[in-house]
Amino acid sequence: MRIFFRVLPWLILLVAGYFFISKKFSISTSVESKHQLLVEKIEAIGKLELVRYQISDVLEHKNKTDFLPEASVLLIVKAEAVGCIDLTKVTRDHIQVNADTAVVNLPQPEICYVKIDHKSSRVYDTKMAYFREAKLVDEAYKAAEQKITSEVKKSDILAQTKTNAASVLKPIIEGLGYKNVRLTFE
Repeated sequence: MRIFFRVLPWLILLVAGYFFISKKFSISTSVESKHQLLVEKIEAIGKLELVRYQISDVLEHKNKTDFLPEASVLLIVKAEAVGCIDLTKVTRDHIQVNADTAVVNLPQPEICYVKIDHKSSRVYDTKMAYFREAKLVDEAYKAAEQKITSEVKKSDILAQTKTNAASVLKPIIEGLGYKNVRLTFE
């Protein structure tokens, strides 16, 4: 019991010292962001998005230099590509109506955009990247975007856009009272 009373003041002093030091020397950080947003341009968009491809790419990107060890990064990239038709190009001359038949000449489908979903993409692993990791990851994302864009252009996204245009637009035009609807692409 005597040892307990001898150690108790030191224990109290030690705990009090810990709390004092942790509160006194704790590092508090605050973050402040000031934004000044400016709408630069407002555009009317008449593009009808008809198909969306969701794409995954597993990419190993390497950077070789003469004086540094080979650095590499492994990414799992999620992206999407959208096929659409620009309805702002459709004029009255593109629509022919005869009794109960409507013929609509639509513009050729196009790839609206290909973009990487950075929220779903992940940097899986980096090796020997030390001070150049950010640059290496940025290069890898750019390479992935270029590759995905070229592969989407080779895919059947435009044919799928045409098919979906017929399945979306025909019922709308038929709902206007036309029994025969024909969609063509110029």
